[in-house]
Amino acid sequence: MGKVTGFKEFERQDEANVSVKKRVQNYKEFTIPLKTEDIEKQGSRCMDCGIPFCHSGCPLGNLIPDFNDMVHKGEWKKALEILHSTNNFPEFTGRLCPAPCEQSCVLGIINPPISIEQLEKSIIEKGFSEGWITAIPPEKRTGKKIAVVGSGPAGLATAQQLNRAGHSVTVFERDDAIGGLLRYGIPNFKLEKEIIDRRIAILEEEGIEFKTNVNVGVNYAVEELNNFDALVLCGGATQRRTLPIKGADSKGVVQAMDFLTQQTKVVFGQEVKNQVLATDKNVIVIGGGDTGSDCIGTSNRHGAKSVTNFEIMPKPPKDRSESTPWPYWPLKLKTSSSHEEGCNRNWLISTKEFVTDAKGNLTALKTVEVEWIYKQGERPTLNEIPGTEKTWPCELVLLALGFTGPESTLSEKLGIETDFRSNYKASATEYQTNVPHIFTAGDMRRGQSLIVWAISEGREAARKVDEYLMGYSNLPTKGEGDLPPM
Repeated sequence: MGKVTGFKEFERQDEANVSVKKRVQNYKEFTIPLKTEDIEKQGSRCMDCGIPFCHSGCPLGNLIPDFNDMVHKGEWKKALEILHSTNNFPEFTGRLCPAPCEQSCVLGIINPPISIEQLEKSIIEKGFSEGWITAIPPEKRTGKKIAVVGSGPAGLATAQQLNRAGHSVTVFERDDAIGGLLRYGIPNFKLEKEIIDRRIAILEEEGIEFKTNVNVGVNYAVEELNNFDALVLCGGATQRRTLPIKGADSKGVVQAMDFLTQQTKVVFGQEVKNQVLATDKNVIVIGGGDTGSDCIGTSNRHGAKSVTNFEIMPKPPKDRSESTPWPYWPLKLKTSSSHEEGCNRNWLISTKEFVTDAKGNLTALKTVEVEWIYKQGERPTLNEIPGTEKTWPCELVLLALGFTGPESTLSEKLGIETDFRSNYKASATEYQTNVPHIFTAGDMRRGQSLIVWAISEGREAARKVDEYLMGYSNLPTKGEGDLPPM
């Protein structure tokens, strides 16, 4: 695949970024795309490795060497067909996926891996700019009606696949706009919402019906779902973790998703009363994942006085750890663009107390340094280190601690069994709950995970729903070519 000697001739070249000084002045995406000829050189780096492990690294089973080869040859439309055949929304994964495929790239054993994520983004943006991506409604309808609850990537993928099979699909979203966490959980500087809107317009033209401000089980009776032949629950894992310590209810201790959602709504001109602002405040973000990084970037754009980040785990090594050898997802230090914009990062820190003034306003927090004790055959234990207590002045703390699982509203009202993590029980092969006509996919089934897993689960669940309704399915399984996307 690619040019036989391409990986020897060309170095990996990534998109450049707008300078920190300029990009923190707004909420727009700040990457600078490569020229077409430079992208084609990146495609030519894909070596004929015999067994492309990037396939196994990708939950979607994307045909990565194939579209790399087409880019190398300048066959962009063919590259788009190949990419779209396994991935409904490359414009999302090309911006937001951590790219496990790159970490399992064979070239990555000795050199920087193929820039697969960048190639995905370049292909899909070329497709939109050239007008190659258009709505393709199904030629005929089956007469079956399906409700999809949740409009995140799992719900959208489920809906598009089932619509392609000819079923009539209605997507219910409890928020005021479609997209789930893509809409309000991801800052605009990582994903401009026009990217979502242009895809939704295509899905609507293909015949999918979207209903917003509909919270099934709350302002929409579950009995109304009896009008559908099948139901797919893709509501996500939205139960947020908290810190059950003294002062956790003080003014200034805020959940990350509330903070990020408010800012995105403000960007689009919505009125947000009592918006949480980081302006001129000492901000501490607790949690070292992507959501914590998003809070850091948003705080810097607000004009925070300082931004500090706490992580309870040890600082990862700069290079791949021996505990996660190739082709597994590596344990190594990740420095995001938000970290580069300004942040004091700290590891092995545990928060013990939030300190408030007489009015309940946050003024500081107390921490202690910790260490993890590892013993073979036992779960790691966390020990506090005596004499390492410290007080950190701050006026705003953002809790980016992840999610424990999905909410229980629908499982209780629909009689769906859940596991010990509160995930809705359904196997990874059938996606069917204990209620035969109800299926589930994405974070609601597997727990908090990656966007690429959500799309994969949505596609797989759609096939199982189609089989349930029709007795067979022409929808693809993982890694197979899809129905013609164009």
